[in-house]
Amino acid sequence: MIKVGDALPDVKLQEYSEVEGNGCSIGPNPVDVRQAAAGKTIAVFGLPGAFTPTCSAKHVPGYVEKFDQLRSAGIDEIWCISVNDAFVMGAWARDQKAGDKVRMLADGSAEFARATGLVLDLTARGMGVRSTRYSMLVRDGKVVTLNLEAPGKFEVSDADTLLAQARG
Repeated sequence: MIKVGDALPDVKLQEYSEVEGNGCSIGPNPVDVRQAAAGKTIAVFGLPGAFTPTCSAKHVPGYVEKFDQLRSAGIDEIWCISVNDAFVMGAWARDQKAGDKVRMLADGSAEFARATGLVLDLTARGMGVRSTRYSMLVRDGKVVTLNLEAPGKFEVSDADTLLAQARG
């Protein structure tokens, strides 16, 4: 499992873009995790699935709401990573009004979740392999803090916790 001091894995995520620009075409675009994290301070949070109750009611809204405070604490970008496809993550971004505040990154084949060891197997509940709920502060591609949730909990991966760590 990934731990403080480790580099983010060398995998690609997908991001849905509704407009062309900055070398991105409309639709899903690959995001090379290591390249995208290089030279930046990023608040990363992962969760079991788009449009699920806790994720939609608390997790994403907290980061959207705390965007300005996170930026003033030195965070360059906020990433939400979920084992969903880019189309679902794009629709969820619209639903959550994430706009340009939170990058909704799709880990459709669970490559990031597997590479970090942050896998949650919900096969018995009909949801397949997902990501556990977590947050991490990443500087220049390396994990500075890691907050792992116990199964079914939402206590340490919230925006307030990561904001306090960023201000640290």
